[in-house]
Amino acid sequence: MKVKLITNTRTCRWRKFSHKPYAVFCSLKREVNIGALAVSTLAFANPQAVSAQQLTQPDSTKEHRLDEVQVTGSRVPLTLGEAARIVTVLSRDDIQHATVHSVNDLLKYVAGVDVRQRGAFGVQTDIGIRGGSSNQTTILLNGANICNPQGNYNTADFPVSLDDIERIELLEGPASRVYGTSAFSGAINIVTKMPSKSRAKINIGTGMHGLFEGGGTANIAKGQWNNQLSAGVSRSDGYTTSSDFNIQRAFYQGSYSHHEANVYWQVGYINKDFGANTFYSTNFPNQFEHTRRYLTSVRVETKGALHFTPLLYWNRDEDRFELIKGKQDYSWSKYNYHQMDTYGVNLNTYFTTSLGKTSFGAEFRNEGIISTLLGTTLKDSVKIAGTNRYYTKGANRTNVSYYAEHDILTSRLSISMGLMAGMNTGLDNKFRFYPGIDASYRLSDKMKLYASWGKALRMPTYTDLYYTTTKTHVGNPNLKPEESQAFDLGVRYTSHAITGKIEAFYHRGKNMIDWIKTPTSGDVWYSMNLTKLNTIGGEADMTLNFNRLFNTQNSLLQTLHLDYAYTYQNKKEESGYLSESALDFLRHKFVAQLDHRIYNRLNADWSFRWQDRASSSSFCLVDLKINWNADKYLIYVQADNLLDRKYSDHIGVPQPGFWGSIGFNYKFDL
Repeated sequence: MKVKLITNTRTCRWRKFSHKPYAVFCSLKREVNIGALAVSTLAFANPQAVSAQQLTQPDSTKEHRLDEVQVTGSRVPLTLGEAARIVTVLSRDDIQHATVHSVNDLLKYVAGVDVRQRGAFGVQTDIGIRGGSSNQTTILLNGANICNPQGNYNTADFPVSLDDIERIELLEGPASRVYGTSAFSGAINIVTKMPSKSRAKINIGTGMHGLFEGGGTANIAKGQWNNQLSAGVSRSDGYTTSSDFNIQRAFYQGSYSHHEANVYWQVGYINKDFGANTFYSTNFPNQFEHTRRYLTSVRVETKGALHFTPLLYWNRDEDRFELIKGKQDYSWSKYNYHQMDTYGVNLNTYFTTSLGKTSFGAEFRNEGIISTLLGTTLKDSVKIAGTNRYYTKGANRTNVSYYAEHDILTSRLSISMGLMAGMNTGLDNKFRFYPGIDASYRLSDKMKLYASWGKALRMPTYTDLYYTTTKTHVGNPNLKPEESQAFDLGVRYTSHAITGKIEAFYHRGKNMIDWIKTPTSGDVWYSMNLTKLNTIGGEADMTLNFNRLFNTQNSLLQTLHLDYAYTYQNKKEESGYLSESALDFLRHKFVAQLDHRIYNRLNADWSFRWQDRASSSSFCLVDLKINWNADKYLIYVQADNLLDRKYSDHIGVPQPGFWGSIGFNYKFDL
């Protein structure tokens, strides 16, 4: 990272906003002024403390050049000023102030994101965006797609901890032309950090219900090489019957910088054992699940006029489900085993001319599963490691897509238009086309208008296709992909102390996959494309920075963030059918977060969340974290669900009440 100090203006400049350029919405080589970060660096969706810098320069010398920060949701990297679509960003400072224990918990404080947990501390989480399901959301780790083709309820098994993350970027709304067939309702990219100098950090925590958390990170930076390793464990006896968990994770990432290209790589591992009390059926409270995940990817970014950025990745997911923990004495209670292997290569090329920025490329992705339950009968069975059983079923499909995008950029107007052509061997081997266009117009120095339209699709999961039991469910291997059109309109406002946005959206879906009963099917549910679904809604958020408002660093109140989202869905089904998936969208969600000083380095972070789901009653939750933050260490006391409210994200799956914990972090240079 090159830094140039200009002493007469007291402004520091660097040529990269992030040292991790394999982030999907990452910044590229463009000069950025730290002075711009005095106004919230990422100017929407909880940007209250994006800059960790505390600036003391007077207003007369501050430079408000926010638009130089590069966070974008298109195929071509664009600065914030150029971007034609709003991207929500949770910064490193947001993460430090959040009253959470896991990455999954962190997303609960974005109003447009529906986080539905079956267990505490991110044990198992469904993450949806704007009324969509978890299967309609693409999740990436440093730009590599980590979605699970079996079903996305285990996709949120992240090998990284909160301390590993630099920021989280959210693209709300369909994005198939940018991120492929699973980005039906949006995309989430987790960007990890890697310091430019050698350092280490350790953390330890404990709490109620036998909670223990521990981990550490070590980073070695020398010359052109940078390597970092982190590892951690967490466990609990559980807050109710069969809600215990035991989690181990490890994550290694590295980079090499050369004058012709930069290379980045990562390897992740996470192992989970957890009680699944009523997770999938209220008739069996003693369910149990074991999951294991391996993730790896390599990315290269060439330098020069023509940027070539190939990405190669491989993911393996292993899952063992026990309907009755520790027992498989009868055929109906035998364990279900699944193993998913997903690998792919993404080839992206872009260049800049006087006409704008242009990108083109292709993506190849293969998704395979072997299982005791899902798929068609294998010609040759595969022995399950460590058991006397065999994988007898399986399935495999390959998706090939080609895309092109062009961005027209002026001082006030940005237009991004593109097309994705995709073919999947699990369908009819025919190409389907998904265009999109985004536009933004700068109304003034503080206000910008956004509009977009696009088409998207979502391939059915292997559970949708093949989940068949003797008495309750029959999958459908002939399902069509879900398709939608989406329209979005929004405005973003940025001033010295206040940032915010207002957005409205309309999504029209067809061939939506649902489990249904017919008048003659008895108690058996069938998977079919029978539903049309229209979704409308809006979101508004505002962040107030009191230090900037009062031109001080010592305000008692630090930041206030307010975020509200409303969603309404209108489902149209064929007459004579009963839907298993009742309208279960998150109708209202309101989030309020307040950070304030108590004394000296002692601070308090308050979080309030109100949710009203269409299928169940509403609830309000208050979380509190009090911390003493010194230069080298942090001590905290945290209270989750401070008022001990009873609530659930899934009907019949209770969530924990009051849960207190304490912890300690220490960092040092190597």
